[in-house]
Amino acid sequence: MSLFSKFAPLAAQYRQLEEAGANPFNVSFDSVLSPTEAMIKDRPVLLLGTNNYLGLTYDPAVIAKAVEATELYGTGTTGSRIANGSYDGHKQLERALAGFYNRKHGMVFSTGYQANLGILSTLAGKDDHLILDADSHASIYDGARLGHAQVTRFRHNSPEDLANRLRRLEGTPGDKVIVVEGIYSMLGDTAPLREFAAVKREYANTYLVVDEAHSLGVLGENGRGLAEAAGVEGDVDFVVGTFSKSLGGVGGFCVSDAEGFDILRVVTRPYMFTASLPPGVIAATLEALHQVQTRPGLRRQLSENANRLYNGLAALGFTVGPEPSPVVSTVMPSPEAAFAFWSRLLHAGLYTNVSLPPATPKGLALLRSSVSAAHTSAQIDHAIAMFAEAGRELGLISPARGQKQGETVFVSAK
Repeated sequence: MSLFSKFAPLAAQYRQLEEAGANPFNVSFDSVLSPTEAMIKDRPVLLLGTNNYLGLTYDPAVIAKAVEATELYGTGTTGSRIANGSYDGHKQLERALAGFYNRKHGMVFSTGYQANLGILSTLAGKDDHLILDADSHASIYDGARLGHAQVTRFRHNSPEDLANRLRRLEGTPGDKVIVVEGIYSMLGDTAPLREFAAVKREYANTYLVVDEAHSLGVLGENGRGLAEAAGVEGDVDFVVGTFSKSLGGVGGFCVSDAEGFDILRVVTRPYMFTASLPPGVIAATLEALHQVQTRPGLRRQLSENANRLYNGLAALGFTVGPEPSPVVSTVMPSPEAAFAFWSRLLHAGLYTNVSLPPATPKGLALLRSSVSAAHTSAQIDHAIAMFAEAGRELGLISPARGQKQGETVFVSAK
């Protein structure tokens, strides 16, 4: 009996993918040329699965700041901020994030995953309650597991079910912490945040955490995310997010107006016991945040591109997510169909993502695309054409279906 015998069924499926030469979970790029182009096995590939929403990974100013900071301060901090101290850049970034969100406090983590892991496991103690949207990201569920709070799930995007769950907890001891997301990463739908905020206001000792990982730089007049777009920033007690989507780097954060916030630095284990972000990453993130604030045209271009892809795929007859957003997922009839479709697209020169249960809602098999402001209209149209060809070859759409692009842009909030 091997230590890994418990994974035998999964390992067998993985081997089958490897033998078929179509493993979406083990892609290796020869080189990445730009936010939208790469080389795989000496063949050019259009990137449509990177989460590089604003295309800032190759921005000259962002790169220059990373290089400058690395040359000045070295490649890494070699320890946590608790043990090795903070660099000035860490504090600058925290102040910049707090200022961007009009909050008093900011805290930077080494990844977005650790931000959720740390904040959720710390905010709610053993006598408290975490109330999670059922479609929450794995980092949210893992944060709940790391802590000792009682966990209650409510139906995805259902203010009525959230209210019902809180009603049942009324009168029980402890704080109640609601956790929702701005844009959900699998189907690209937004939360009904106004309604959630209204429910939260009805109950004492209840707090609202919004994960804006996929909505930072995407929604809102200033790019602060869904809470800004929905006009309920004052009802949101904690905003968490990541630097690895619109900001084009790596890391995570939490901002808040909560009094006593800084105690989190000495009670949040994923902050205390992890090496802090390298100076080059911090400097690049600061510059990327500046780009978000000073280049609103990036959000407008992203909106146009997302709407173009979403409506183009819908016009072909594909089942797509509930609303246009930079996450555009097409529903596949089975995991096998998703693998086959992904392989056809990659062979044709288009890179996307396969998303499968349990990571997906309702057990769906998805082909997940993520749009960038850096994509040209011609690239989006080329991607739609490749989807059309693969869909017809596999019998997933009618050969007669045409290709149409919509003209509206995705809405900022419900």
